Amino acid sequence: MATLADLFRSVVDARPNATALVSGDLTYSYMSLFQAVKALADQLQARGIQRLGLCGDNTPGWVIADLACLSANVVCVPVPPFFSAEQKAHLIRAAGLQALLWSNATVGQEALSDGVSLSRLDASTEVVDLPTGTAKITFTSGSTGLPRGVCLSRAHLAATACALKDRLRAHAGRSHLCILPLATLLENVAGLYLPLLLGSTVRVEPLAALGMSGSSGVDASRLAAAVNHWRPESLILVPELARLLVQQAERGALQTDRFRFLAVGGGKVASALLARAHALGLPLFEGYGLSECGSVVALNTPADNRPGTAGRSLDHVEVRVDEQRRILIRGNTFLGYLGAAVPQSSWLDTGDLGSLSDDGFLTVDGRSKNLLITSFGRNISPEWLESELIQTLGAQQALVFGDGEARPRALIYGLHTDSPEALQRLAAVCHQLNDRLPDYARLSHIYRLVAPLSAAGGHLTANGRLMRHRIHTDLPRLIANSDPMSLILPITPINPITPRGTTMAFFDRLQTETAQARTHVTGAPVVQAVQQGRMTLQGYTWFLTQAFHHVKHTVPLMMACGGRLPERLEGVRKALVEYIEEEYGHHEWILDDLQACGEDREERRASQPDLSIELMVAYLYHQIDRGNPAAFFGMVQVLEGTSIELATPLAQQIQQQLQLPDKAFSYLYSHGELDQGHFEFFRDLMNSITDPDDQQAIIDSARVVYRLYGDMLHRIPLPASEAAQQKETDHAAA
Repeated sequence: MATLADLFRSVVDARPNATALVSGDLTYSYMSLFQAVKALADQLQARGIQRLGLCGDNTPGWVIADLACLSANVVCVPVPPFFSAEQKAHLIRAAGLQALLWSNATVGQEALSDGVSLSRLDASTEVVDLPTGTAKITFTSGSTGLPRGVCLSRAHLAATACALKDRLRAHAGRSHLCILPLATLLENVAGLYLPLLLGSTVRVEPLAALGMSGSSGVDASRLAAAVNHWRPESLILVPELARLLVQQAERGALQTDRFRFLAVGGGKVASALLARAHALGLPLFEGYGLSECGSVVALNTPADNRPGTAGRSLDHVEVRVDEQRRILIRGNTFLGYLGAAVPQSSWLDTGDLGSLSDDGFLTVDGRSKNLLITSFGRNISPEWLESELIQTLGAQQALVFGDGEARPRALIYGLHTDSPEALQRLAAVCHQLNDRLPDYARLSHIYRLVAPLSAAGGHLTANGRLMRHRIHTDLPRLIANSDPMSLILPITPINPITPRGTTMAFFDRLQTETAQARTHVTGAPVVQAVQQGRMTLQGYTWFLTQAFHHVKHTVPLMMACGGRLPERLEGVRKALVEYIEEEYGHHEWILDDLQACGEDREERRASQPDLSIELMVAYLYHQIDRGNPAAFFGMVQVLEGTSIELATPLAQQIQQQLQLPDKAFSYLYSHGELDQGHFEFFRDLMNSITDPDDQQAIIDSARVVYRLYGDMLHRIPLPASEAAQQKETDHAAA
C-alpha cells in the first residue's frame, strides 16, 4: 500500500497551486508545503536522527515537522503540550528519544527551516527496541497517570486516513480548523492527514487564540468568535467542546451556516445533545475509536446516521461484539505497546463494552474494566449510570463508584442548588431516577462537588475521559469537600481530616477554611429570587454596575500585587503576567451589557459604587500595599469560585425572565465558562504557595471578601415581596 508521503505527493502533483495550509497571514500551497517538508526531511536525514519528539503548539512548523518525519523515515513521537514534566520525562525515556523538534524557533536551539528548531538529548539515553516498522508512537494518558506508548506503522496511518477519505469524501468540506492539539492522534490523523489527502485546506492557529488553555480549559465565547472568524467547514470535537458550541449556537453566538461536518468522539455523547445540535443546523456526528486503531474505528455520516450509536465501522477494520459484550477489532491495529510484547491475537480487545446491530451500527456503552460488582453480586457499568445522571439531572460531570458496596454512589458537578426549594427539587428528580432503575443499580448517595474534575487535577485525560484510578484514590478528599445527599440510606458523617500521615494541599485547605464564609454569598436572597422568577431589570443593572466598579480594579490590583511580591514568589508574579493579559478590558464588557439593558454606559461609568464594593477594593489595595500582597488571591478565590458556581445558571434564568438579548449577558456568560479554566490554573498556583504567612493572608482575605461581596449581593434591589427580608438583611450587614 502507498505511504502517506506517496499519497501526499500525488495530491501535490494534481493541485500544486491549491491552498494546503493556512495560519494567520501565512499561506502554503500544496507545492510550497511539499518543498518545506522535503527541505526539513533532508536536514533530519543529514543529522542522522532516527527517533525524535515533536513538541509545541499548533503551528505550520508542527505540520511540516510531522510530515517531514514521515518522508525521512524518522520515528516521530508527538509530545502533548499539556503533559506534566514527569510525563514528558517518562515519554523521553520510554521512547529512547535522540532529540526534540520544536514547532517554533527557540533561543538556544538549532534553527532549522520554516521556524522549526532542534534540541539534542543526552546521548546516554537508553536505546529502546521498537516493533519493526514503527513510524509514530502516540502516548495516551493511561488510567494511572503514566503515559503509555502505542506504536503505529506507516501502513497503519495510511490505511486509517484512506478509510476516512472513502467515508467522508462527500461530506468533509474544503476547509478544516484544528482546535484539538495536533499531538492528539485524532486531530493528527483526521484533522491533518485526511484534509490533505482530500486536497482541502487545513488551518492551524495557536490554541490560545481559540480560547483553549491546558488540556481542558476553554473560553467558549472566544472559541465561538474564532470559529466565526475563520469559518471552517469541519471541526473535530470532544464531547465537552461539542456541548459548549451547541450552547453558543443556542445563544446566537455561533454561526452555523457554513459547517458541513462536525465529528465528536473521545467519550459518550448524549443523544439529546446531538438532537439539539441538528435542530440548530449543526451537522454533529458521533464516532468511536482508540489510539490502537489509528483513532477512528466507526463513524456516523450525514448519509448514514443513527443517533445514539457510534455509526458503522470503517472499511479497513472488522468489528465484532462477543458474548460478554466486549468490542473486538481486527485488521488495522497497532504494532504493540512500547516496551511490551507484540500482540499475538488477531483480534484486539478494546476494553469497551457495547452491541452491534444486524445492519452494522456499533453502540458503545461502557468499559469492561470499569464494571462495579455490588456486594449482592450484581455487575453494573458505571458509564450507564453516569449517562443517566448527566441527562436526567443536567449535571456536567458524573462519576459512579461503589465496587463491593451494597449500592453505588456518585460524584456530580454542575448543579447549583443552595436554596432549600432547589434541593428539594433535586432530591425529587434523583428519587424519580432511582425509581426507573433496577433495584440493584439504585444510587444510595450523591455528592455534589464544588469544583469540576479536571486534567490539571489529574482526574481527566486529555480528551475529557475520567481517570477512574486516580479519582478513586482521591475519593476521601473529594467527598470531604462536597455537599452530600442521601437518597436511600442515612448519610454517614464525613470526616474532613486528611488520612494520617498526609498533608492537605493548600487549595483544599483554602476551600475548607472559607466554606462557612462562602455561605454568605450563596445564601444571598437574590439567588432564590432568580430561581423563583422574581428578578427585575433594576436588580440586574444594579448588580452589573457594582460588577463594573470592582472589575475595573482587577488589572490594577494584579499589577500592584505583582510589583509588591517578594522574589521568592517569582513564579506567582509570572502567572500574574499571563493573567493580566486575559483580564484586561473586561470592565468594558460590563458597560456593553448595561447599554444593551437600556442604560447610559457613561453615566454608569461615572456612578458611585456601593459601600460594600468600595470597602472591598480599598481593603485589597491596603493589604497589598501595607500587609501581605499575597492577600490579593483571596479575592480570586471568591470571585472566580462564585462565578463558576452561580454565573452561567443564574444568567440563563435572568435572561429568560427579563427577555433580554444575548448581548446583555456577555459578562456573566463568558465568566461562568472562562473562570472554570482560570480556577484550575488558580488551584495549581495556590498549591505552589508554601509559606504559612502567605497562606494565612490568602485565607483571611478570602473571608473578608466573601463577607463584603456577599453584602453587595444581599443589597441587590428585589421585588416588594422581599422588602421585609431585605431590610432585615441590611440591618444585619450593617
